[in-house]
Amino acid sequence: MTQPRWLNPEEQRLWLAFLRMRRAIDVAIDGQLAEAGLSPADYDVLAPLSQSGEALRVRDLAAQIGWDRSRIAHQLRRMEQRGLVVRSGSTTDRRGTLVHLTDLGRTAITTAAPGHVETVRRVLFDQLDQHDLTHLTTIAERVADAAGLTGVSRTGPAPRAAAHEGRQGLEP
Repeated sequence: MTQPRWLNPEEQRLWLAFLRMRRAIDVAIDGQLAEAGLSPADYDVLAPLSQSGEALRVRDLAAQIGWDRSRIAHQLRRMEQRGLVVRSGSTTDRRGTLVHLTDLGRTAITTAAPGHVETVRRVLFDQLDQHDLTHLTTIAERVADAAGLTGVSRTGPAPRAAAHEGRQGLEP
């Protein structure tokens, strides 16, 4: 059996700082979303639906946000009960299920998004200069890829739809 590769003091400092940073960001975002009446999981589902502008296959939505079938099914059931989304059978593939954003869901994401992006700016981007932003992006992408999360982000893929419509990322 190989010996563990223990962290040296510099690595330990970085690891603990990363955990503290991640928790601080999560607490700030969770609090802002709670004020808007949404959970982080709600936002994870609503943002890509809003950005796509159309119904998404449940399996594609799950893949986009990095969730397994069970988690997406339970979350969609809860959101459907609250009137934020509806599911329907695919007209082109009887095995597929589509998830649609309801008017209430669109209102919820549209209402939450300005506070969400302001919170993200305040706790993250306002703390970085352009050099930091470039390097942190490169590092984050490399670490996510190494962890097997290529193409998965909290709010979906790169803002292709948002950019296409002249919108900024994190906007509904």
